[in-house]
Amino acid sequence: MLFGIIPMYFMDSYYIMLVIPALILAMYAQYKVKNTFNKYSQVFSSRGITGNEAVRRILNGEGITSVDVEPIGGQLTDHFDPRTNKIGLSEPVYGSSSVASIGVAAHEAGHAIQYANNYVPIKIRNSILPVAQIGSTAALPLAILGIFLSIHVLINVGILLYSAVVLFQVVTLPVEFNASNRAIKVLESAGILSDYELEGAKKVLRAAAMTYVAAMLTSLMSLIRLVLLSRNRD
Repeated sequence: MLFGIIPMYFMDSYYIMLVIPALILAMYAQYKVKNTFNKYSQVFSSRGITGNEAVRRILNGEGITSVDVEPIGGQLTDHFDPRTNKIGLSEPVYGSSSVASIGVAAHEAGHAIQYANNYVPIKIRNSILPVAQIGSTAALPLAILGIFLSIHVLINVGILLYSAVVLFQVVTLPVEFNASNRAIKVLESAGILSDYELEGAKKVLRAAAMTYVAAMLTSLMSLIRLVLLSRNRD
């Protein structure tokens, strides 16, 4: 019976009022980033620089020579891995000279520069990451189970763990915005993109940033919902 009843808590009035609007925003943000990326994937750099070449130019300009760049599978799977000191660029980005590809590649180079410069918010985010990883899988089940069984310890642990998830996503925002700002400045100062092309790259990066804002809002609304549910059980 327990597993048949628990899902009902995911459709309570707080879920409908708080979480569903945030989920709709998150879905729109995902649509927007894909649509914007696809649009500017058809606009190519007049200088013919690929995503891979843009990363190398940016990093070399910052005196960073220890970071490797490699192609990876998927779309919009681009990332910088500080453990291996590698930037992984998705295949549509790595070898393409489109404005979208260069913008995304430059953003990942921005993350590599953050690590090289010991950017403080990224250190804070990394310190929260272990707890946030646990919270992302265990927090909601623990809190919901605690609410159902009226076990306050489980509720409090679940809310505390989920608070770490929200905090992680809040700290992620300045990290992502800063990486995009660094990317735009370098693309402009290094002359990698023209003024017109730069506007396209900005739109791609703004759309990508909105996905992080939407994810944070979704988690925040879920946390508020848990707190309200727990108070109603007192």
